[in-house]
Amino acid sequence: MNLFTDGFQEAIQLLVSGNESVYSAISVTVTVSSWSLFISLLIGLPLGFLLGYYQFPGKTIIRTIVDTFLAIPTVVIGLVVYTSLSQAGVFGEYNLLFTQKAIIIGQIFLGLPIIIALTAAQVEMVDKRLYLSLKGLGASSYQILKATLVEARFGLMTAAMTAYGRIITEIGISMMVGGNIKYHTRTITTAISLETGKGEFVTGIALGLVLFAVALMVNISLTILKRKWVQ
Repeated sequence: MNLFTDGFQEAIQLLVSGNESVYSAISVTVTVSSWSLFISLLIGLPLGFLLGYYQFPGKTIIRTIVDTFLAIPTVVIGLVVYTSLSQAGVFGEYNLLFTQKAIIIGQIFLGLPIIIALTAAQVEMVDKRLYLSLKGLGASSYQILKATLVEARFGLMTAAMTAYGRIITEIGISMMVGGNIKYHTRTITTAISLETGKGEFVTGIALGLVLFAVALMVNISLTILKRKWVQ
């Protein structure tokens, strides 16, 4: 208990003092996770809409595959991305391994199934009369997509926050394809693993506090947006 309480106090001092290595890990984490979520949303929202709105042969199989990807461990995704980006891999010529771009690519594969699956589920729950009314008014596919996303906005926000929470707390992908390089690809989670492994629990606690603060801010923002839209 003393270790935790003493470490908590020192961790606060470490954050207030502006420790360079700590804030570098924070910066890298926010950068790669934000880009990963943004790209996942750009790709996942339309695909989720298509999967939830249309009926087509093989839909059940695709839905099962997407749901299966939700449970794949991050180290497996990291391994696949690592082998693809390594010099012997398909994309080795682009020299992306051990860069922030490599982490972003891996995290997209982590967040995309979450966005697709939850978006499809939200679209399926939208009142079918909305679709019938829009079709009757001659709405285009884009207009139907836009109206559906607006109608299911609360669920989609939850999907986005769920994906962001999964992305920002993962460690397997960042460790394997990022290499945990200080001031370059070291994220909060990989830094926590490294520092606690060295016995530097104060730094680990400080970074853990940051993760908690980020999660808290995300949930507060979600609550505020919901209240504004309801009003």
